[in-house]
Amino acid sequence: MTLSATAPVNPIVSAPLLATIVRLSLPNMLAMVATASVAVAETVYVGLIGTAALAGMALVFPMVMLQQMMSAGAMGGGVSSAISRALGAGDEARARSLAFHTVVIALALGLAVTVILFVFGRPIYSALGGHGEALEQALIYSNVVFLGALAIWLCNLLASIVRGAGNMRVPSTTLLAVAGLQVAIGGGLGLGLGPLPRLGMFGIALGQVIAYAVGAFILFRFLRSGACRIVLPVSGIRLRGDHFADILKVGALACLSSFQSVLTVLILTRLVARFGHEALAGYGIGTRLEFMLIPFTFAVGVSMVPMVGMAIGAGKPERARRAAWTGGMLAFAITATIGLVGWLLPTAWASLFTDNPQVLAAARTYLVWAGPSYGFYGLGLCLYFAAQGAGRVLGPVLAGSARLAVVALGGWWLVATDQPQWMMFALIAASMVVYGLSTAYAIHITRWGGRPA
Repeated sequence: MTLSATAPVNPIVSAPLLATIVRLSLPNMLAMVATASVAVAETVYVGLIGTAALAGMALVFPMVMLQQMMSAGAMGGGVSSAISRALGAGDEARARSLAFHTVVIALALGLAVTVILFVFGRPIYSALGGHGEALEQALIYSNVVFLGALAIWLCNLLASIVRGAGNMRVPSTTLLAVAGLQVAIGGGLGLGLGPLPRLGMFGIALGQVIAYAVGAFILFRFLRSGACRIVLPVSGIRLRGDHFADILKVGALACLSSFQSVLTVLILTRLVARFGHEALAGYGIGTRLEFMLIPFTFAVGVSMVPMVGMAIGAGKPERARRAAWTGGMLAFAITATIGLVGWLLPTAWASLFTDNPQVLAAARTYLVWAGPSYGFYGLGLCLYFAAQGAGRVLGPVLAGSARLAVVALGGWWLVATDQPQWMMFALIAASMVVYGLSTAYAIHITRWGGRPA
């Protein structure tokens, strides 16, 4: 179905850019800050269990981050991009079919992640340097979290459907509820608060699974209610290869970018693990501030996907490109400020999680070196989302490859020449600068389409 000539003008493709970006980003920002705060709260809970548990969490964290990046950012961006381009062109029937195909993708990928991590969890964490009690704690947390992978994929991809329709409020409100439930249930079961049993890492992980299952149910009910521009069909839709392809041509390639990002983290985790559990725990604490970049960048970035996608669908590529650069500079300003705070106050941040002097020293060193480069990471990540909206993600993926190459080759040289720990963290900073500048260059030289879909 196409829009009639008398249909109201879509403000996402006509309203002032910065004001529209801020309006779309603020609900997401609140939700993503809450989500990041959950990661901080979980780290506090785990810190109360012990140093081995902190080290175990650091081992699992890259895999948890990979799942979130793939479901909420990569494949989720592919979903929002396809739906927003269909709606921008006025084809609401195609948008509904794409929503149905999204659920099929969520079911398939959620089950695949569960099987992979159950089978290969121990060898993966062992390869990262995990051993002894740290490895056992990692497996307890991992087995529970990835048993609930289906709930996480469904929640994040259903939220991406709603965002693709231009509605940021409902996904944000839902994720706020998910964050609150995760803190309450995970903390209660992990630490045995009140009448609840003390389940340790098992309980903290279980809180995440329960919270995302509730979020998936809320979003499913909303998409079936008729309150969204898209009503999610549960039958009567024929599976079509071109509709899967429309999502996967962005989402699958973007998943490669997510894999590269996490592979970068895995390499760095393995390098830092050479210096012992205290160094690994300190690195994990330091990267928690880096994780705080993602909510702000994600908030601006996911607003870019429907803005750019609907502009491309409506035949307005120049507006799409202006939106991308406006959002990118906003993300740079926010994340550079966070990095400056980490650089100026590294001890204050690290002291939230531990009083172990060796762990504190490692966290301080990480933040002093990595903090000044955070703005470039935020710029690159936001422009990556804008490229998803345009359906042109190859350039940002290659920028991620450049970052991975810097870490892999630089890490090899650091190990071969037995360099000190601080040089590992300097390498992280250099890789972020390379990623941000390479992504900006890719956006600059890539042509975005000018015809309606």
